[in-house]
Amino acid sequence: MTHRNPAPTVDIIIELSDRLERPIILIERKNTPFGWAIPGGFIDYGESAETAAIREAKEEVSLDVELVEQFQVYSEPNRDPRQHTLAIVFIAKATGQPQAADDAKNIGIFHSGEIPTSLCFDHDRIMKDYWRYRHYGIRPHY
Repeated sequence: MTHRNPAPTVDIIIELSDRLERPIILIERKNTPFGWAIPGGFIDYGESAETAAIREAKEEVSLDVELVEQFQVYSEPNRDPRQHTLAIVFIAKATGQPQAADDAKNIGIFHSGEIPTSLCFDHDRIMKDYWRYRHYGIRPHY
């Protein structure tokens, strides 16, 4: 019997700390599944989750980020239509002008009331949890 594990990934909620109300960055994906998403990607073998988060942020939005905290882990087997993934979500801060690169076709800067209604993967759930935490200090409990 072959043992299978979910693929480890990171998602980075990047707050632009040099802008009023600290808006966040979302990317419009250039690969399937198409649509808006939180920047992120797969953790490479031999790489820590923290290092992967910093690398993925730089690759996708061309910014150096400072990780503020590990927010939550999301691991529902159907969260990614391509395969079972486990996402470690970080909250980070950055300054400057993001630029779309790597898997990002486009960049969007959003405040809490402006988030696209349909995000890829389970990112709508992550955004709901994040805004609840940011506005009310309530962390998700699963």
